[in-house]
Formats: sequence, C-alpha cells, structure tokens
Amino acid sequence: MLSGYCQCSLSDIHVTQSGTGHKVNGKPEWTVTITNRCVCVQTNVQLNCKGFQTVEVVNPSLLKFSGDACLVSLGQPIFNDAIVFNYAWDTQFPLNPISSNISC
Repeated sequence: MLSGYCQCSLSDIHVTQSGTGHKVNGKPEWTVTITNRCVCVQTNVQLNCKGFQTVEVVNPSLLKFSGDACLVSLGQPIFNDAIVFNYAWDTQFPLNPISSNISC
C-alpha cells in the first residue's frame, strides 16, 4: 500500500539474522534485526512465521505470534531504529516480511 508520493515498499523492511555463538537448551541462538530502510514510516509490519519454533522466549512486545504471521513491535511504527530479538532453534528460520502499512 503506497501513500502520496512515497517510493517505499515492503521490500524496504530488511530482516537479517546471525548466530550469537551461544546455545539455549542445546540449540544455537540467533539474533534477528529488523530495519526499515525507507524514509517513510512502516506500521503493522508482519512476518511469515509459519512453522517457527524456538526454545527461547521471544518478548511478545517485539514479535507477537498469530497463526502463521507475527506482528513486529505490536504494530507500532518502525522508523530508523532496529528491532532486535533472539531465538534459539536448530536452524535459522526465514522470517520474511509479508505485509505492512506505509505512511509518508
């Protein structure tokens, strides 16, 4: 959804992951960083979480699970500040953006 002269899109939401080198309950821990690379605000950012598993509790104010989707930061605006959280599982999970609202 575009608004006004905004040149932003869902592809401006970047999700990167890296291993922390730590183990939680025997599973490797991953750090997820979600950034908005657009000058416009994006709200209600949802990621694909179908099949997501973790043995480490993820703060629901950062990632709230609802069916096959996860709401980032309770739908609050994502500006330039990164949203960061950790989870632990055998392999990285592809947390791909599936929707957002763009406000310019």
